[in-house]
Amino acid sequence: LEHGAFEVRETIHTCASGCRYPSGVVVTRRATSLTSRIPPGRFVGYDVMVFVGMERFVRHRQREEIRTDLNVEHGILLSTGTISDLAARFLDYLRRLQEKHCEPLRRVLANDGGWPLHIDATGENGRGMLLVARTGWRGWVLDSWKVLSERAEVLLPHLRSVVGKFGAPCAIMRDLGRAIIPACNELVSELGLDIPVLSCHLHFLSDIGTDLLDTRHSKLRELFRRFKVRFALRALARDLGRKLAAGMDEARDGFQAWQSETAYTLPAGDSGIATVRGMTQWILDFPADAQYQSFPFDRPFLDLYDRCVRARRAADAFMHNPPKDRQVRKALERLCRILDPVNTEVPFAQVAEKLRGRAELFDELREALRLVPRTGGRNQTPPTHLIPVEEAIAELQDIKIAVEQFTTSLLQRRPQRGPAQDTRKAIDIVLQHLQNHGDSLWGHVISLPEKAGGGVRLVDRTNNSLEGFFRGMKHAERRRSGRKNLTQDFEYLPAEAALAYNLNCPDYVEIVCSSLDCLPHAFAELDADERRMSLATSPPAILAPDPPLPEIVSTSLPSVDRRLIRTDSMQQRIDSAARRRAP
Repeated sequence: LEHGAFEVRETIHTCASGCRYPSGVVVTRRATSLTSRIPPGRFVGYDVMVFVGMERFVRHRQREEIRTDLNVEHGILLSTGTISDLAARFLDYLRRLQEKHCEPLRRVLANDGGWPLHIDATGENGRGMLLVARTGWRGWVLDSWKVLSERAEVLLPHLRSVVGKFGAPCAIMRDLGRAIIPACNELVSELGLDIPVLSCHLHFLSDIGTDLLDTRHSKLRELFRRFKVRFALRALARDLGRKLAAGMDEARDGFQAWQSETAYTLPAGDSGIATVRGMTQWILDFPADAQYQSFPFDRPFLDLYDRCVRARRAADAFMHNPPKDRQVRKALERLCRILDPVNTEVPFAQVAEKLRGRAELFDELREALRLVPRTGGRNQTPPTHLIPVEEAIAELQDIKIAVEQFTTSLLQRRPQRGPAQDTRKAIDIVLQHLQNHGDSLWGHVISLPEKAGGGVRLVDRTNNSLEGFFRGMKHAERRRSGRKNLTQDFEYLPAEAALAYNLNCPDYVEIVCSSLDCLPHAFAELDADERRMSLATSPPAILAPDPPLPEIVSTSLPSVDRRLIRTDSMQQRIDSAARRRAP
């Protein structure tokens, strides 16, 4: 970037006395002005590589955008293939840079009084699973790996690796996955330390909600599909909209004026049709009742059921004094016919009643855990102010007491016999989860050693920081690629891409390279250190990164195998064998 494109002519000086390094290589002296700017065997400088890597993995820009900026702003013309190669090499250098500074990073974490390990994995449609280990207090990504599946035997070696580099964590925050629980427990057992392994409160609540509500909610969804209620409502809204056509604006004004009236009648003409259309649209707008947290925190089909029932009752009120306008009356009658199955078919009411009872039980636990719904919409951001430690500890204690009281209440309310079978099953589900995971819900208060200033510090109650990190990664990848479905993108995204997010942390950057402006020099020092080590080694050895941990192939169809079975030769072998089978 400093000089643009240029031609290099280098004079290499050799020792006149014929001195040699321990490796047997003749002692030479090269131009440091060149070796500090261009990697060995390459024609693109470190600063260009850093520019490409930062644009791709920190600012999430496309290759063509990066290529254009290099050409327009710096007069450097590179192919998109070279851009991809530079981006991949940037991540390799970044990984090597972090490995070089493991000890300084480890000392900083120790001086903090320890570090809570947040561990989780993400992917798209079961592919491209990315496992990330992140510090809870500083927000650094300590390591990341691509794993074929979330199994204990796959996760445990990676947990051992991060502990070997950065020391034992003061706590572990994880979800309730079948693999991560035994992996974390085995790690703590191997370390022989008193490390609290904490369950994410949000995952705990979500698991209970899924077990409680999923079956009933799915039945309600199937009922709406069987009777094609939403399909018919959409068709009605479209048909009425086409009838209004050019008079839509006036009809909307009439509909808005009707909303301020108190009489249980519908207006005539286009205003009446617009009113029936508005009632239909109000039913279809049932997602507006959501708390923007997805199932099981939101129960969309229960909201749809409630709106259908309310709208049908409202339509009854308007039918007591039927509209004199024939078109309006026909539209209202059509709406009633669409909603009639929801009100008259017995399964609707039965399923909705049981679902509502279980949802109330779920909401009681949610209130006890103080995981309150959002009130400011989908884009509401969490509060940024810090709660004093004493207040946070008191809140944790209050939450624990509330959960214990809720558990006692369930034991008292549980019917021993009689017709309340569904209530008994629902309570048993909650009690079973509390029995299995109750101990891991508490232990967030961490006592700091005297060398770290003493006192206490709290671990987050949820894994939301890591979940938010994953959401940010996916949002950035969608902006870069323009694709909503990231299955292929995540499958081929290097694991080290997560490390690039550390470059947004000033404290991390200061440790590994002082500043981002010094990142090219830090990369050059990596190659210089490698050259010095190779020259000092006898016999000469090629330094290579640590071999990746072996992966246990536990998925049914990983990408490597897909490439093997999709070959023409595989197709020919199958066809040939099928034709020659015994009669």
